[in-house]
Amino acid sequence: MENKKTNIRLLSLDEIIDILKGLGEKPFRAKQIYEWIWKKNAHAFDDMTNISKGLREKLEEQFYMDGVSLTETQISKDKTIKCAFKTLDGEVIEGVLIPTAKRTTACISSQVGCSLACKFCATGKLKLKRNLSHGEIVDQVVHLKNLAKEKYDKNLSNIVYMGMGEPLLNYKNMLRSIDIITSEEGLGMSPKRITVSTAGIAKMIRKLGDDEVRFNLALSLHAANDEKRSKIMEINDSNNLETLSEALQYFYDKTGTRVTFEYIIFKDFNDSLKDAEELAEFAKCVPCKVNIIEYNPIDDGEFQRTTRERTDAFAQFLEEKNMIVNVRRSRGKDIDAACGQLANKNKTILSSKHES
Repeated sequence: MENKKTNIRLLSLDEIIDILKGLGEKPFRAKQIYEWIWKKNAHAFDDMTNISKGLREKLEEQFYMDGVSLTETQISKDKTIKCAFKTLDGEVIEGVLIPTAKRTTACISSQVGCSLACKFCATGKLKLKRNLSHGEIVDQVVHLKNLAKEKYDKNLSNIVYMGMGEPLLNYKNMLRSIDIITSEEGLGMSPKRITVSTAGIAKMIRKLGDDEVRFNLALSLHAANDEKRSKIMEINDSNNLETLSEALQYFYDKTGTRVTFEYIIFKDFNDSLKDAEELAEFAKCVPCKVNIIEYNPIDDGEFQRTTRERTDAFAQFLEEKNMIVNVRRSRGKDIDAACGQLANKNKTILSSKHES
């Protein structure tokens, strides 16, 4: 049965070379197989047309390939596309394609569900079921890349690990997926076009520094004092702002990469000029930029979106401190595809469409 076979996508190129040597095959065949898997996105050995039928049959006997299939798309009024992806074991995850005038971004998931339970995030209300494999992460990028070309005739320009899950709690698979996305044998994208977003796990931010990663790091900050941040993000109890500040300094010293602070702005909670002042003070810890993000309400209604006037005043305060500030207006909110809204609502859409 399939579970007695080995998932060939978990193997490195060197491991595939060793296996093929044992089968009496030349090492260059391993590179061909590896490129079929990662560059050409093959999910069946029979697709590997420059590999002999005999070798394909041997591979079929020993190995299988995991992956995700695209099962549903919803297109927003602003052209954002939300996708439901199904894994081999029947789990559903979500990814989003965000096209703008300047860039086309794939927002991808790293886990099935999430364990962090941030109060403002719909994904946080789902239980964590499991980590995604690096292959399942890469597949999302491939599907969204293909959609960008098919729907809008655009190449994918950026990737953000900001979908379901906490990437730094799936560290090994997250890192391996980026290796494949950026390698010549894979998708060949620049690591500078990839951003990994974390809710703030200090020891793993330090590990990113030790590994001298070349991609960008974003911290979901959302409040720059511990009392407020702990109210909305439980992770702050064990990774407070001082600890995070030290970890970010360590990361910057090791990588030289400017950090992005993500700041969802909530009505009457973190939208005052005093909050802006606290943010400006905290942000001194590293060279950075700040993305102020409009809040997208979820079903429980605990938080509300602040006014555009207060958002603009907040941003202006930071700019007057010579900070780099972007205000991110919501995209895809009419299809629950905006920041913090990914919660597998597609499951009901999928079933109703099949019934109709």
